[in-house]
Amino acid sequence: MARSEEPKEFLTQAELAALQAAIAAAETATSAELRVHLERRVEAKPKVKRPVFVFATGEFERLGMKRTAARNGVLIVLAIANREFVILGDEGINRLVAPTFWDAVRDAMAARFAQDDFAGGLAEGVALAGTQLAAHFPRQEGDVDELPDAISFGA
Repeated sequence: MARSEEPKEFLTQAELAALQAAIAAAETATSAELRVHLERRVEAKPKVKRPVFVFATGEFERLGMKRTAARNGVLIVLAIANREFVILGDEGINRLVAPTFWDAVRDAMAARFAQDDFAGGLAEGVALAGTQLAAHFPRQEGDVDELPDAISFGA
């Protein structure tokens, strides 16, 4: 299937619903906040070696991912036309997980993406991150959802 490079049309409505359900399911076991952002293209800039990573850090800030009390937000950014993605965890998470943790999540996602299963890859990344986050940031009685779970879309 040929996919649109337009972020709002890249995944089908069923795929978006499944991804949204994966985010909600992951957050039932953890106080951490997980978000997914789809961007059409990230333009290269002179002297910027990793433009998608730089873009993702800006989106992390713009989406308020640092506003969680435990600094336990995770953002997955997929730059469709660039054929790149970035997983960012806030400082509270990165202090606790093994340095290779994000590599394992990345590799699992990339394997699914290689099979044109982008929704499945994103959902698997969310689930893997959620499992690890639940171990370090278990959901407590009275936890509130600090950030929206909605998938965000760029230009």
